[in-house]
Amino acid sequence: MLMRIAAQAILAHTGLEEKEILSLFEMPPQPEWGDVAFPCFVLAKKFRKSPQHIALELAELVGHEEGLTASASGAYVNITLDRSVHIPFMLAELSKADFLNPNIGHGQRVVIDMSSPNIAKPFGIGHLRSTVIGAALYRILGETGYVPISVNHLGDWGTQFGKQIAAYKRWGNEEQLQHDPIGESLKLYVRFHQEAEHDPSLGDEGREWFRRLEHGDAEAQQLWEFFVEVSLGEFDRMYQRLNITFDHVLGESFYNDKMQAVIDQLRAKGLLEESDGALVVRLEDEELPPCLILKKDGTTIYPTRDLATAIYRHEVMKADRLLYVVGGEQKLHFQQVFAVLKHAGEAWAEQCEHVPFGLMRFAGKKMSTRRGKVVKLEEVLDEAIARAQAIITQKNPDLQEQQAVAEDVGIGAIIFGDLKNNRLNEVDFSLEEALTFEGETGPYVQYTHARIRSLLEKAYARADVVVNTNPSDNDLVQDSHSSDFNDVSDEMLGDAGWALLKQLGRYHGQLIRAARQLEPSVIARFALDTAQAFNRFYAKERIVDGGQWRIQLAEQTADILACALQLLGLKAPNRM
Repeated sequence: MLMRIAAQAILAHTGLEEKEILSLFEMPPQPEWGDVAFPCFVLAKKFRKSPQHIALELAELVGHEEGLTASASGAYVNITLDRSVHIPFMLAELSKADFLNPNIGHGQRVVIDMSSPNIAKPFGIGHLRSTVIGAALYRILGETGYVPISVNHLGDWGTQFGKQIAAYKRWGNEEQLQHDPIGESLKLYVRFHQEAEHDPSLGDEGREWFRRLEHGDAEAQQLWEFFVEVSLGEFDRMYQRLNITFDHVLGESFYNDKMQAVIDQLRAKGLLEESDGALVVRLEDEELPPCLILKKDGTTIYPTRDLATAIYRHEVMKADRLLYVVGGEQKLHFQQVFAVLKHAGEAWAEQCEHVPFGLMRFAGKKMSTRRGKVVKLEEVLDEAIARAQAIITQKNPDLQEQQAVAEDVGIGAIIFGDLKNNRLNEVDFSLEEALTFEGETGPYVQYTHARIRSLLEKAYARADVVVNTNPSDNDLVQDSHSSDFNDVSDEMLGDAGWALLKQLGRYHGQLIRAARQLEPSVIARFALDTAQAFNRFYAKERIVDGGQWRIQLAEQTADILACALQLLGLKAPNRM
């Protein structure tokens, strides 16, 4: 917002496009130098003058613009906005629809493949990243003019189920399986891999059971359906606690009757080649290894199913873009799948994108289902809520609905603890760090929001403050305050308040950046910076009796913090 005001002044005297000016802007090293700095190096060739000389001339021209002052510092023009002119305008802009919901998607349909846990396995903390990153991207894209479609692509097919069935047939106990289906299934799966290290024939046994499953064997089908049913119930409980829903829940098995058409298409285009009894698509021109389509025993594999899946999403779901929120270790797999689609003549393959993320470690250790190293998400959620409740009881023992707030804070701490990290980075999860009410945490942002709402309650109780009944109204400033709101005699914002207002003005641009980069951490970082800016404002300036501008600034801060938290999947309690 502030950048656009300054950009218009620069644009009038340089002929540069606004987009280029905005990309060049920098923040002055010292706040007292100005609100924004423009480097003049890019103009040297155009005007055939030194950047320092251009800065002097440009500062003189910009300084004559209404509501601005400018000065040259070396090759930079430092621009300062007149607060009395721009504060009411900037406060009004913060509530406008085109500021809060920039339409960069223009209705483009984006299918987001996310979460995708494996059937017959516990929902572990390792599944968290794809789930919460995908859900955040769903909300971010929805806020920026796209039509997002979330798909939970369950891992309910493949050789692993042959192994699961083989393990049950060898060591399974029906009574124990009925009593604790997920726990018992995990024990069997772990034992299978432990035994297979000493008995290679187990691998063949697992593959045979999957072959029988693909060919409709009744016993294999019955066991597979049992595993699917109990797993879906387990997963749904976790999604409800995380407040995450899906537009479609379609496992890999959904595409079983669609794979033959893919194989036929590849064969018709002359792309399939035999290799050691298997069928592959050569990708040497893409500097990639061959993509396996059919194993030598005639069974399908991940690429086959993902090809059928992509075609279905494009043709039936009418997707303009396909996003796959899947761990970075699957990079080669998606490169191969997208390359095969391209070779098959599917022009839309260019709109397929792998959205990778780094591993989540727990206490520095990588988790592995095969070795039984699974930290159950449910146990982590329960522990987080219990710790949050203990902290809340200590800090605010009279708080009503403590349990509900503890759930919002505990679960929010886990989600934020993930999303504050750049998604490509590895995350070493620490419950203790995530739950602190200070520092870079979800509870810190939530507590700041609750503090603002409490202050506003006190402000609204004053007779001379008019409460706004429609905070989303585009004319918020005029509707929410007295007729003399724009009077310059109203107490001016101090440096901390002005810094907070400038920070809020970044929301529009940061939301666009998060959507374009597919990076939720941009919003998490914005929320942290905003909370810190508000707390500096709170420490240095009066709010409740500090004038209408400050009350309005607090309102806008609370509203925008609530928006940022919602985008990330956190609740914004009014009391904590």
